[in-house]
Amino acid sequence: MSEAERWLREWSHRLGATGQADTGANVGMFRTRRVLGTLRPADVEQVRAILRTAVPGVTLHPLSTGHNWGLGSREPVRDGAVLLDLRRLDRVRHLDLDVGAAVVEPGVTQGRLAGLLAGSAYMLNVTASSAHTSIVGNALERGVGLRRQRCEDVAGLEVVLADGRLLRLGSWPDGQGRVVPYRHEVGPALMPLFAQSSFGVVTAAVIRLLPRPRALHLVRLRFGAGRLAEVVDELRDYRGQRLVGGVLKIYQSGDSEECTAYCCVDGDPELAALARDLLLRRAGGSGLFDDVCAHPGGEQLPDQLRRCLGGDPGGNEAVLRDWFGTTSGGVDANPGTGYLFFLPLLPFRGAAVARARTLVRQVGAETGTRWQATVNAISGDVIDLAVSCLFPKTGAARAHQALGLLHRRFAEHGWLPYRLDVDHMTAGGPPEVLGRLKELFDPRGVLAPGRYEPDAG
Repeated sequence: MSEAERWLREWSHRLGATGQADTGANVGMFRTRRVLGTLRPADVEQVRAILRTAVPGVTLHPLSTGHNWGLGSREPVRDGAVLLDLRRLDRVRHLDLDVGAAVVEPGVTQGRLAGLLAGSAYMLNVTASSAHTSIVGNALERGVGLRRQRCEDVAGLEVVLADGRLLRLGSWPDGQGRVVPYRHEVGPALMPLFAQSSFGVVTAAVIRLLPRPRALHLVRLRFGAGRLAEVVDELRDYRGQRLVGGVLKIYQSGDSEECTAYCCVDGDPELAALARDLLLRRAGGSGLFDDVCAHPGGEQLPDQLRRCLGGDPGGNEAVLRDWFGTTSGGVDANPGTGYLFFLPLLPFRGAAVARARTLVRQVGAETGTRWQATVNAISGDVIDLAVSCLFPKTGAARAHQALGLLHRRFAEHGWLPYRLDVDHMTAGGPPEVLGRLKELFDPRGVLAPGRYEPDAG
């Protein structure tokens, strides 16, 4: 028995139980990596001890709930890792409803925190994914909520370094529980180094909450795909003039030539009503839309969006049942349907979005796969294009061929993903600088080898 195997056996005995000695199925049908086992610490001190005592030959792949669907789920980048499953770290350590901040561990799900906030003056920036996904894990991957990008929610991080040292960065509650949820640091900022990296294990985060709007309207705008470029430019103007709040979304179902935009208008009831009516007049008078509706309801998608915009992800499980015939716990192991995600950033310009739609359709036609591109306007100048593919698991090879083509075709236009899957996880920064940072924070190379590292070539 090797030194690494003895270390794993000792820690497994100390923790009482381990998970399976593999990652299990993944809905993206990525290659299953070989893992040595799974450790599930129950608190931060156990995480510190695991890292501090790691012997040569041990590498650790941290994960929160493991619901990184379409991008690899629980899979590490390379073979030979021990999974460090943090789902038992599930405390809401602090909840301040005076200033709007929560301190949560990686096992805290968005559904749980949203439930704690129900009826209060604050809400969580939730995503359209399952209520059972991790807040911390998604924020560290720079996921996108219905209000803003999740990394903008983070005001502080608790990080365990590879030698077991504990750092608290950014805005952190003092001994009396007081916190000012300012999301920047004084002097050189360290918090961003621990998002999309392998420099440390994040064991808690200070999450900035959002004031709950007293009124919320959802405006639906339908139009033909041939007018996509013009509509995107029109919507950019609405966004720039603050007629629309949150993340503006444009959907196109399958091969349909009809597109639908959903615009959130919210805030003080009187102000929101005036803004809604102004948006309806502007959209109706533009000549670009075939249908303008102020109160879409009774359909799954707008109802789900409305709930998410109001900080409630409880309706999202219905989508999983429709797609995979199961709830969140069964997505990866479902027998028939695979799922892939490609997430490039585009300029908020109609010509760019229309060209991207063409690229997606071309790749689908070349590979015999079907991809859906959803426009998420995360700011007044940037589009997160969420490109997804539901495919029969028997057709995984074609789906992955298409994924590779999407990476290449979009890169040729200068449109790179902001979040990567385990087969394409190459960092974009200067290799020498990133290498020196890795040596500083993790000189033994214990943490997540290959995760957002420079291309060795």
